[in-house]
Amino acid sequence: MLSRRIAAAARLPCRATTHKALPHPGASQVRFVSQANIEDPGMNGGYVNPPSQKRQFRDPYGEWWDKQDRRNFGEPVHEDNDILGTFSTEPYTHFTPGKGLVGIGLSVSAVLLLSGVVYLTYPDRPSAARTFPDGLDKELGGPNTVLVSVAIQIGFPYK
Repeated sequence: MLSRRIAAAARLPCRATTHKALPHPGASQVRFVSQANIEDPGMNGGYVNPPSQKRQFRDPYGEWWDKQDRRNFGEPVHEDNDILGTFSTEPYTHFTPGKGLVGIGLSVSAVLLLSGVVYLTYPDRPSAARTFPDGLDKELGGPNTVLVSVAIQIGFPYK
């Protein structure tokens, strides 16, 4: 069934050669926060558009009528309220990229330093290794025994 689909797809003419590529119609409809500052006089039906300010940057302890969205009763809503509201994605302003890299570097260096200290101060084995006077040839089957790695390589049958 898959081979039929492949054969049918191979018979179709190449779309790039028959049609000119057109831009996606929805691509021009994407809105960003940077678009909230564009002046458009008369485009919104005479509605008074307040200045664009993200709600998260308003005073959280202010006397707001709507404490969750940080707005007062009767205050006009910006036409891009979905972008500027409190539930939109927030710009991260807690750390600058330089401070973030310093923090990550300090964390990695702390882990490496701790690993080095443990490596240098870790005690030796508490016991001595067991030794045999003639080695382990007798205990492992004698000098004519087939080694495990050789048996696996030549396909030695298991018993």
